[in-house]
Amino acid sequence: MTYTRELASFTAMLTYDRLAPHAREMAKRCMLDWLGIAIRGSLETPSRILRRVLGPSGRSEATVFAAGLPKDTVYQAALWNGAASHSLDFDDLHNPSIIHPACVVIPGVFAIAEKEHAPGADMIAAVCAGYEASGRVGESVNPESYYFWHTTGTAGTFGAAAAAANLLHLDTDRTIQCYGSAGTQAAGLWEFLKDGAMSKPLHAGKSAFAGVLAAYLAQDGFTAASQILEGEKGFCRAMSATPHLEKLTEGLSRGRLKIDDNSFKPYACCKHSHATLYALQTLRDEQDLKPEQIERIEVRVNEITNYLINNGNPKTPYGCKFSLQYCCAAMLVNGVVGIEEFTDRAIANPAVKALMRRVFVVPNEEEEAIHQANPSKLASTVLVTLTDGTVLTRHVDFPKGDPDNPLSWEEAKKKFLHLAVPVLGQASSHALFQLILHLEKADDFALALAEADLSVPPPATGQSMI
Repeated sequence: MTYTRELASFTAMLTYDRLAPHAREMAKRCMLDWLGIAIRGSLETPSRILRRVLGPSGRSEATVFAAGLPKDTVYQAALWNGAASHSLDFDDLHNPSIIHPACVVIPGVFAIAEKEHAPGADMIAAVCAGYEASGRVGESVNPESYYFWHTTGTAGTFGAAAAAANLLHLDTDRTIQCYGSAGTQAAGLWEFLKDGAMSKPLHAGKSAFAGVLAAYLAQDGFTAASQILEGEKGFCRAMSATPHLEKLTEGLSRGRLKIDDNSFKPYACCKHSHATLYALQTLRDEQDLKPEQIERIEVRVNEITNYLINNGNPKTPYGCKFSLQYCCAAMLVNGVVGIEEFTDRAIANPAVKALMRRVFVVPNEEEEAIHQANPSKLASTVLVTLTDGTVLTRHVDFPKGDPDNPLSWEEAKKKFLHLAVPVLGQASSHALFQLILHLEKADDFALALAEADLSVPPPATGQSMI
């Protein structure tokens, strides 16, 4: 049996009844987290440009989770919701594969479920299938691929496809064809980081779109590469000179799924900064640190973290999300690093700018060894030197939100409402929370969504629905 067939067979046959309680619960947590971010992310410039350029199709198949809750085709809804949910860099991460699975997997699940009137239990299974495929494919090509390719946009496309195929109940053979069509569309390069540009949410939106398209094509008999993962000219060999093909299938059917190891973000920035931010947040709270007390901050990181976010001179709010220097300074000045810390006004704060110049990011062999030994650890060590000569040190393996240091349901709800309420209002936001909380009880997602009390306010002045 080929790697592609074995993985496709597993994701195709994954059902709600086969899921452990923890996986079911995690799937709902992932959906809630994704939904809040998508709703708030709909207001961001990249999301609004995409909707304006593509325009409404006039078809009402699936909901776009933006002000007014407009509807569009299943493909457009997946693309827009996918892009919106990755516009804030507040979405979840599967640490070992370095993939944001929600923004590519869940948009298609929501769109297809609404169009096809799927039950909530099937949605939960589809999400688990998507996370499984994206995580395994990502692990098979990283870390080599990650220096050039945004894994969410590349390997994540397989997650979107696996989830869509599962929800459409495609058999193994058609799921293989779905994988093939998805893989040939996979893309997403890191070059945009130099400019702080908008490409990253486009990667997510296109991956979600590609997964949905691939599934419906396969359903209708469209053929594609049957060994898209391991083939000589397939995905894994294109992404890495030495792919880890065994990662595609090892441990399948042994109980624990990739979704069980998913992490959530308490900070609205690149996940590679979170260990550092958690260390600084705890030191700030414990020591009542003030910026004027700080002489120097040294942050010791692994090679990938240094490569991606060692940027002492970011130019844009979005670029600041990928500047460890900015994020450190913002945390120590403001005490939080939420979406409000990434505005033009916030990044111009003189106190933040001054402190940034005292932050030094250093690649460190010990931190790299930790990551090599356990890819789930995006660890860092922080040394804060005070003006009186005192040195405060804190090492973090698992920041808040990681599986070993998880967010509670109450914390997840708080994050969701903080994001959703400003866009949809209290009533609609609470109704959506209840829908996700009890999703497995919904026999028809489209009907459940229609029956929810979504009396949404119209778009705010100056915020067009497209």
